[in-house]
Amino acid sequence: MVNITLPGLNNMSINQVFIVLVAIIALIAIIVIVVQWRRVRESQNTVKIMETEIELKKISMVEKDLESKRLMGNSIQLPKDKQDNLSNIRKSTSDVMGDVGYLHSEINERLARLEAQTEQKKLEIMLNEIEAKEKILLKKGDK
Repeated sequence: MVNITLPGLNNMSINQVFIVLVAIIALIAIIVIVVQWRRVRESQNTVKIMETEIELKKISMVEKDLESKRLMGNSIQLPKDKQDNLSNIRKSTSDVMGDVGYLHSEINERLARLEAQTEQKKLEIMLNEIEAKEKILLKKGDK
C-alpha cells in the first residue's frame, strides 16, 4: 500500500479516497433510484385513480340510462293539453336546434370564404411584388 501525501488530505491513502468516492457515487445513485421509484409509484397511483373515476362515470351513465328507460317504460298518461304542451316544446326545441345548425353552417361557410379571400389577396400582393422585382431585374439585365 502506497501512501501519497497530498496537501489537505492528511495522509489519506489512495484506497481511502477511492472508497469515499465510491460511497458518494453510490449514495447519489441510491437517491436517484428512490426519486425515480417514487415518481413511478405516483404515476401508477394517478393511473389507478383515473381508471376508478372512469369506471364510476361509466356506472353513473348506465344508472342514468336505466333510470330513463324505467321512466319511459312506466310512462304515465298525461292529459291531452299537457301532451300538446310537451309536443309544442319538442317542436320549438327542434326548430331552435335547426336554426342553430343553420347558423353554424353559415358561420363556417363565411369563415371559409373570408379565409379564401384573404389568401387570394396575399397571393395577389406576392404576385405583384414578384412582377415588380422581375421588371427591376430585366432593367438591370438590359443595361
